[in-house]
Amino acid sequence: MSERLKRLYEPEAYAAQSDLGTYWRSTVAVEPEWSSLTSGISCEVAIIGGGYTGLSAALHLAEAGVDVVLLEAEAPGWGASGRNGGFVCLGGAKASDRQIQARYGASALSEFRQAQRSAIDLVDALLDAHEIDADRHSDGEVILAHRPRDLEGLKAEAEHLGAVYSLGSTYLDQTDLAARGMVGGPFHGALHVPLGFALNPRKYALGLAGAAQAAGARIAARSPVIGISGVTGKHYLQTPNGALTAKSLIVATNGYSSDNLPGWLSGRYLPVQSNIIVTRQLTQAEIGEGWRSDLMAYDTRNLLHYFRLLPEGRFLFGMRGGIRADASAQRAMRRNIRADFESMFPIWAHVETPHFWSGLACLSRDLTPYIGPLGDLENAHTAIAYHGNGVALATYSGKLLAGRVTGQGPPVPEVMQGPLRRFPLGRWRRTFLRAAYRWYRVRDR
Repeated sequence: MSERLKRLYEPEAYAAQSDLGTYWRSTVAVEPEWSSLTSGISCEVAIIGGGYTGLSAALHLAEAGVDVVLLEAEAPGWGASGRNGGFVCLGGAKASDRQIQARYGASALSEFRQAQRSAIDLVDALLDAHEIDADRHSDGEVILAHRPRDLEGLKAEAEHLGAVYSLGSTYLDQTDLAARGMVGGPFHGALHVPLGFALNPRKYALGLAGAAQAAGARIAARSPVIGISGVTGKHYLQTPNGALTAKSLIVATNGYSSDNLPGWLSGRYLPVQSNIIVTRQLTQAEIGEGWRSDLMAYDTRNLLHYFRLLPEGRFLFGMRGGIRADASAQRAMRRNIRADFESMFPIWAHVETPHFWSGLACLSRDLTPYIGPLGDLENAHTAIAYHGNGVALATYSGKLLAGRVTGQGPPVPEVMQGPLRRFPLGRWRRTFLRAAYRWYRVRDR
C-alpha cells in the first residue's frame, strides 16, 4: 500500500530542482548514471537514503559480504550530503559537554568524544583507501570570537581539547589573526584546533557511492519509497516502479525524513535549514586584501556563520536560519545571508555571489545524535540527527549501522543510543524554531 509522504517543510524543500543552485554541482564534470528500481527484487539489507549515512552503511555491509540494496529518492549526494560546507571536524551534537555529562556521565562523554575523533579518522581512511579525489585541504578549523566575552570560553576550550585529545590548540589574538590572513569580523580572537579538514562534499558523496558499488552494493536512484510493510519477518518496500523485499532495513534519511514512512519517526526529528553562498572566483589581489587562510572557520554565535576559502579561489559563506522553504522565503534568506557576508567581509562587498542554496540538517529533542532501532520494527535500524555537523559523524554512523546488522564492528556510543524522544506539538513542531531563533539572536548580540 503506497502513502503520500508527510514532511515538515513546504514542497520546494524536497523538489528535485531544489539543489540546482548548489555550487558543488558545477565541480563534477560528469555525473554518474544511476538506474532506477523497475521490478521486484530481494536482498539481505535494504537502505533508504543515499547520503553519507546510507552510502557508508552500504559500503561497509558490501565489504562484509552482505547483499545490500540502497534506494534513493533522487540521486546519491542529492540532499544535505551534497550541499553542506564540507567541514570534516569534531561535532554532531547541539547539547554541550556539560549537558551530556550531566545526562550520561563523564565516561559516556569521553566515549562520545572519541567517536567524533574516530569519525574524522574514518573519512580520512576512506578517501585514501578508495582514492576519492575530493579537493581536501585545511589543517583543522578556527573558532572565532565575535564578542570579547567569548575569549575566556575559547581559552577554556583549548585546555579541554588538550586534555581530551592531546591537541596543541593555539589561541590567537587579533594581531595573530591579521598576520595569518584571517581578516574580517570584527573578530576579537580565535582558537585554532588542528584536527579535521575540509573537502568537496559532493565529490566525497559520489566517491562513497562508487566505492559501495565496486564492493557489490546495488544503488537505485529516482526510486522513492512510498510504502513500507512487513510480512513474516521481512520488510517490503514499494517504489513507484518496483518493489524490494529485505530481511533487514536501514532508514538513513536524516533531515529529509517523513513522519509516516516509517510511522515511528513521526515527531522524533526536526529538520532545520542551513544556507550557503559561494562567490565568483576571487583575484589574487582580492584574496590578499581579505580572508586568505585555508582553514575551516566558524564563529561563536548560536546561529553561527561558517566559511572557508576554497582551493579554486572562491569563498564559501554559510549560516543557519530560515523557517520556511517556499520561493519568497528563499529570496529573503538569500538577501539576509548576503547582508551578513558584506557586514563581516566589507572588503568584498563588491564581489558577486552567484551561487546560493539551502539544505536540511536535523535536530533531535535531546540535541544528541541517535543510532538504534526503529521502534518495534523487527531488524530495522536508523541513524539520525547530526545537528548540522554530519560529514564525519554520518559516515561513522553508517559504519556503526553496518555493525548493528552484522553483529560486528565498534559499539554504538551510549550518548547516541537514545531514546529518540518526540518533540511536543507533533506536525507543528517547526514552531519551536521561530522562538529558538529569536532567543538565539538576542543571546548572540
